[in-house]
Amino acid sequence: MNVVLPVAFFACLGCSDAVKLIQVTETGGIVTYLFKEERGGAMFSPFRSQAIEVMKQKCPSGYTIMKEGETRGYHSVSLEGTEDEIRNRRWAIQFRCKTG
Repeated sequence: MNVVLPVAFFACLGCSDAVKLIQVTETGGIVTYLFKEERGGAMFSPFRSQAIEVMKQKCPSGYTIMKEGETRGYHSVSLEGTEDEIRNRRWAIQFRCKTG
């Protein structure tokens, strides 16, 4: 049962574009999430807490953030009937699981 829960959790991440575990290794991985600069930037994105939960699920003994920063990809949505466009940028966190 313990093995099924993390697998189901990671599989559910594919349902949303907001938070993605884009690389998984035995010792960590890279998780990305959407953010908007005009809404507080990457550190205050509501998706940051979801990205942290992904790292906690992958690393039950804790994790260390190795590097983080903006990635090149972004998500853009045009609002039908308007000239407005909503642009979401993506932030990446590379992490390593603690042992012990």
